[in-house]
Amino acid sequence: MSNTGKMKYEPLGFDQWLALDAGEAARRTRLAPAGDPAWIVAPEGIPRTGGPGPLAGLSFAVKDNIDVAGMPTTAACPAFSYQPDRDAEVVVRLVAAGAVPVGKTNLDQFATGLVGTRSPYGPVPNVHNPAYVGGGSSSGSASVVARGLVPFSLGTDTAGSGRVPAGLQGVVGFKPTRGWFSTRGVVPACRSLDCVSIFAARVRDAARVASVVGGYDPEDPYSRRPEPAAGFQVPTRRLAVPSRLGWFGDPVQEQAWEEALGRWRALGYTLVPVDPRPLAQMAALLYEGPWVAERVAGVAGFYPAQAARMDPVVRTIFDGAARFDASSAFRAEYRRRDLARIIGGLWSGCDALLVPTVPRVYTLAEVSAQPLETNAILGTWTNFVNLADLCALSVPAGYRTDGLPFGVTLVGRAWEDERLVVLGQEWEPWCDEVRVAVVGAHLSGLPLNHLLVRRGGRLVRAVRTAPVYRLFALEEQTPVKPGLVRVADGGASVDAELWSLPRAAYGAFVAEIPPPLGIGTVELEDGSRVQGFLCEAWTTSGRRDITSWGGWRAWLASGETAR
Repeated sequence: MSNTGKMKYEPLGFDQWLALDAGEAARRTRLAPAGDPAWIVAPEGIPRTGGPGPLAGLSFAVKDNIDVAGMPTTAACPAFSYQPDRDAEVVVRLVAAGAVPVGKTNLDQFATGLVGTRSPYGPVPNVHNPAYVGGGSSSGSASVVARGLVPFSLGTDTAGSGRVPAGLQGVVGFKPTRGWFSTRGVVPACRSLDCVSIFAARVRDAARVASVVGGYDPEDPYSRRPEPAAGFQVPTRRLAVPSRLGWFGDPVQEQAWEEALGRWRALGYTLVPVDPRPLAQMAALLYEGPWVAERVAGVAGFYPAQAARMDPVVRTIFDGAARFDASSAFRAEYRRRDLARIIGGLWSGCDALLVPTVPRVYTLAEVSAQPLETNAILGTWTNFVNLADLCALSVPAGYRTDGLPFGVTLVGRAWEDERLVVLGQEWEPWCDEVRVAVVGAHLSGLPLNHLLVRRGGRLVRAVRTAPVYRLFALEEQTPVKPGLVRVADGGASVDAELWSLPRAAYGAFVAEIPPPLGIGTVELEDGSRVQGFLCEAWTTSGRRDITSWGGWRAWLASGETAR
């Protein structure tokens, strides 16, 4: 299975992964074929075995700017490649806890980018629709978790690299307080800002990994000991949200945001508007200020001597460092400290700041045409976080109406990581959704649609089934319903709607379905598979075959029900 093809697997929580037998777990990890752009070092390229510990039985992938002994570190630049003789400290701690590294993942070269396209190993597309970017720079790490090839992975985050790909690919992205996770053995992007980040299917799983890798490292000069978290310790059930947001021509993203806000309100949270201008001013410092020079300092032995061997877009960014001098660096630092003070009080009296993970979703073609502009827009709600010494947690928030994932990010002050985890775990059941294909009386506007709506169901989009089904009229049912049956030959496509139901409500919905109908796996025209209404085949004998009408609505409109 390629990540440029149709997604066959979904992210797996640790409990689901550990429930697999050893053969199935290994098979999943090996699903990526040769040439899959998510991997730089293929799965099982790292000869390790797992021991006892709190993460025993779990495999993980490592972004290829983090050292793993026995494998080259390339930072997506083959000319830069070197062979580390020891693991990065975060890998050391994971291996000691029983986890097994199975491969190195692709990234925007030197972790410079939020798009996932700036790599000689190829762009890493969105696993839900390969026409769209998967986000970066930790592109491969997000992709392999989103496809269920590993239960968690390591990325890095300087400007949003551990959150943007999480939001775009429908997984959890945890960016800790700077200095909690050691960065020893990590190729620097901006060393004073860099964080190792975690991708996982569930918030609790990311927190479990964080509890293992977090902690003071006396050999890392940027490591810090935890401090008492600032601000409110008693939950207020208030979340700050930006009073103004720009969507850069993506109304579908705006609609998904409004739906997410509605869900937070339904959970009992009051949403408090705050002025987003200090956030934007801080974000501008990262790409428009002298921190780009810190990227150059991180690979000073390589750039500028071998600049010609770099990705052209990344080289252009590095070249821009020449316009800054020491005075401009100090002026920017003074400005950063002033803005950090303002931002630190921006959501006083609230549990956290809530923002969209990204304001817009871009196609690969759009990023190729405008690589710098699109990248900057993707970082609108991420770039300020490390400069302001904040922690952040990107969590899935369901799907847009076009089927792409949507994510929101909870932002806290330094050392409020645990608070974000608590918020994320409360949110997770609300956005953990099951997609259901409906073909009959549950369609929008028809008699049983209310059974979906009252349980929090929402319409994703109109779809068609794969051409492998027959549709029959169950005319003795009240109301009249269709029966969808998969056939070995002679099948056709049928009109349907794709709905999302909160997982917590799914069981009660299924329990109400009367025989001979039931829920099974329905294949859609695009090759994806979802839950959906099916009919027991034996009950269709002698019933009217209405497949030629193309769908239930068309048959109802025909007047054939009066026969």
